[in-house]
Amino acid sequence: MSPNQRLIVAVLLSVIFFVGYTAIFPPVTPEVPQDAKVEVAQNSNVGDASRVDTNINVEAQAGHSIVAAERTSSSNLVTVTNENFILKLDTLGRISSKELLEEKFRDKEDNHAQLIPSSGTKPLYIRFMDENLNKEASSVAYTTDVNEINVDGSAKTVTLTQRLSSLTVSKKLTFFEDGHYDVDISLSEDKRYFVYLGQRPRVNEDEQMMTVVGAMVYTDDEIVTIIADGDAEGRQSFSGVELLSAFDQYTATIMYGLSKDRTIVVERDRDDNPVVYFDGTQNLNFSAYIGEKNYKTLESINPVLTNAIEYGWFTFASKPLFALLSWLHGIFGNWGWSIIALTAIIRFVLYPLTYKGMVSMQKMKDLAPKIKELKERYKGDPQRLNQATMDMYKKNGANPLGGCLPMLMQIPVFFAIYRVLLNAVELQGAPWMLWINDLSRMDPYYIMPILMGGSMFLQQRMTPNNFTDPMQEKVMKWLPVIFTFFFVTFPSGLVLYWFVNNLFSILQQFIVNQQFKNAKDALKAAKEEK
Repeated sequence: MSPNQRLIVAVLLSVIFFVGYTAIFPPVTPEVPQDAKVEVAQNSNVGDASRVDTNINVEAQAGHSIVAAERTSSSNLVTVTNENFILKLDTLGRISSKELLEEKFRDKEDNHAQLIPSSGTKPLYIRFMDENLNKEASSVAYTTDVNEINVDGSAKTVTLTQRLSSLTVSKKLTFFEDGHYDVDISLSEDKRYFVYLGQRPRVNEDEQMMTVVGAMVYTDDEIVTIIADGDAEGRQSFSGVELLSAFDQYTATIMYGLSKDRTIVVERDRDDNPVVYFDGTQNLNFSAYIGEKNYKTLESINPVLTNAIEYGWFTFASKPLFALLSWLHGIFGNWGWSIIALTAIIRFVLYPLTYKGMVSMQKMKDLAPKIKELKERYKGDPQRLNQATMDMYKKNGANPLGGCLPMLMQIPVFFAIYRVLLNAVELQGAPWMLWINDLSRMDPYYIMPILMGGSMFLQQRMTPNNFTDPMQEKVMKWLPVIFTFFFVTFPSGLVLYWFVNNLFSILQQFIVNQQFKNAKDALKAAKEEK
């Protein structure tokens, strides 16, 4: 394969990997053979990895029907208000709804975002192992000591009580203005029961793209396990859990602060979506959060919650990049200018690598005529041709892979920043300038994607090449068009990053081209003087 062919393959692979990988191959849990028999992790095995058994009868092991838990109906009992949200508790002691009041969370119909789906299990739902007790609990309403509370400025507590024929259940809930709440559950007698995390939020799903949604479990050994919607299979159990989350692109339902020996169970519903719950005890305490995955908010509540912001395989690079982006926002006060500054910093760090690649490609272009002569001279003798070609490269300090390798080495960096800009809720509703008033949404006028495509075309025209195959040249010419169509529906923040990155590449390529031109002019002038 020639250097030019390798370059084209590298570019095409980067397009497929960078744009299509998340959508086509989202993170999934490993498949377990149908005949496998794996024991469920015991509570005492703190820090054990999840174990899956696809042969067990889910409902028999859980002691209840997942479908029944989803369909139970109720009415609202308590309303918790704040300047940023309205939360409601129902007569079954569950969080039945949470409405975000900030303008940036309005949907296309101008409705406020609703974080609790109307169907499916809901946060704080209790299901008893004893079916008779559970049947009674599903028909006896909780009572409350207060029907309305406001948590602007200070935390407020509400106590829910359910009096059954043989058992009294008490839920003491303390709500805070930042969206988190503390839970204290107590039973008059020790009965086995389960507490549900609830289904994930489903906010503006038609606008979410190439993001994984589902359930997450983060354990004390810093392992993140994602069970994506549609991929839940069998049963998984976890211990040593720091947090459990049901999430979409920008929001999540999170529970944390559980004892490390408590087992968290993930099962599947009728649509193979994950359902998360855990065993309760007579006296149970933990904390929870429902809201946007804003880094500063989560960190202020509890630093462990920042692990609920998931960047995929490139988390190791994405986390520090977001930290840098957030720091820049503290300086500029605008996420658009912060993205531009971040792009400049990344280009500065990668400058030696990209410069070396550009110089190598320029040398390869200058050597193209001589390489063509060698091909004619040693036609029919590939061994001599290969040796002569390598000698030519070595003599002139050229590397046939010099243009490809720097490009390939930059892909992880590009993919990491791509994940940051795609998952940062901070960009939602964040304006940049002129017509760009929301960096998390596509450009309504398609101006940014067109500018990006135009800058890529200009960069391509300035980049030296030595194509010998007309088909290769045509493929490269069409790449800007392909990228433009890819980026039409991308968030404006991501398109802005790529556009600015292209501008820096154009500037750098201009400098390199000018250096080679000046060197040639100097050499020509020296020969004329002789």
